[in-house]
Amino acid sequence: MRAIRSKSSLRCDHGQRRQRIVESLLAEVFLGRLKAGQHLVTQELAERFGVSHTPVREALISLAGIGVVDLLPNRGAVVRSITPRGAREICQVRRALECEAVRRACGRIDPADLRAISTEIRGLVAARRPFPGRVVEKARSLDSRLHDLIAGSCGNAFLASELERLKILFRAFRDAAWEHDGALNGFARVAEEAREHLAIVDALSEGDRRQASRVMSRHILAGARYWSRVLRGGARTSAAPENGHGKLNGRNPSR
Repeated sequence: MRAIRSKSSLRCDHGQRRQRIVESLLAEVFLGRLKAGQHLVTQELAERFGVSHTPVREALISLAGIGVVDLLPNRGAVVRSITPRGAREICQVRRALECEAVRRACGRIDPADLRAISTEIRGLVAARRPFPGRVVEKARSLDSRLHDLIAGSCGNAFLASELERLKILFRAFRDAAWEHDGALNGFARVAEEAREHLAIVDALSEGDRRQASRVMSRHILAGARYWSRVLRGGARTSAAPENGHGKLNGRNPSR
């Protein structure tokens, strides 16, 4: 007899399908494989990902909510232009949110958790280049863990929820930039980011709010410069057509 799956399990699978679609489309936009002004057709995406229309529609709504596509009446989803300026403006928002989160997280995180993640980050700092794939995956995992730990420990539910909502956008930028960097520089950013993360963990361990905010700010600014350089090379190929729609630069003429 077939086992009956729980509603929570079904919801989890549905959420994972939606997440996979969002992540895949974000990566393609940031890498220039999906161009500004390009229409995203629900039926085509459903066939491509092997899902029903529902998770595709939900994924497109999520992408619209973070400003990557426009949902236009009678026209569906249209990709917006991603520019270096747009990346900088996203990072300005991220900097404000994450600096406040790390400042508030000081003294709220279990020291044992900080010691454990510090040890793992030090292993990345000491790793030899060129980095094998497993080291890059470890760096990606540690980056996500550290930022999630800070957000979850900030003591402000609204701030944590905003970081949760936007983190898929931040991490899509990160992954696209790392893919670009891996082809050119052997993942040089991985080592730089590990040192920045270590400075953040050290400040958290010392309970130094001012220093934690300062090093987080440097970390976000370094990422902004990096993301902008990566996007600059693809800005020409992702520029909006003459009858295109709003760029991801803080102004959306369709609103």
